[in-house]
Amino acid sequence: MTKEEWYTVLEQRHGAELQQKFSSACVAVCGLGGLGSNAAISLARAGVGTLHLIDFDNVDISNLHRQQYTVSQLGMYKTEALKQTLSEIAPYCNVITHTEKLTEENLSLISDCNIICECFDNAEYKAMLVNGISEHYSEKYIVTASGMSGLHTGNTIQTKKLGNKLYICGDGTSDVDGDGTLFAPRVMLCAAHQANTILRILAGKFEI
Repeated sequence: MTKEEWYTVLEQRHGAELQQKFSSACVAVCGLGGLGSNAAISLARAGVGTLHLIDFDNVDISNLHRQQYTVSQLGMYKTEALKQTLSEIAPYCNVITHTEKLTEENLSLISDCNIICECFDNAEYKAMLVNGISEHYSEKYIVTASGMSGLHTGNTIQTKKLGNKLYICGDGTSDVDGDGTLFAPRVMLCAAHQANTILRILAGKFEI
């Protein structure tokens, strides 16, 4: 499959004008666990031109029940494992990786991206990223997530616009401490909301 063939198919599916918006976009996916690995795959399949993947962790056996990794990738850095997977799914997506922890001090790592997809599993880091982007990169959109644990109905997973350029996906209430665990279906639903919101933003379709 050539690059021309790949983009011809995408344009046939999405229309040339919309596909150009996707192809010229750069999206940072911060955290490559259940949310990030699923969201990144959806964005790559849609033809987003550049994905900037950031995570410091390795693939562990405990990740396999909800994250997009395989047994053969155990022990690999998540950045490299997901890049490997994306090369098979969307070989012409430009994948940039940084295998390090994102902090207030190195937020410049994502300065080249139009949209930030927040996929951390730690409330402190979620707040740091949202606040940091709002303070230093207020022109960027950020799509975050909260509430996807347990076996509650998937119908409670929603997308809400909280500010001019801030969106949150999830049910906003469920918590691992209360529900005991995360299951792949609800995590994937939330990740799909994040990816769909990002594509809508790129298409110029905004929530009210």
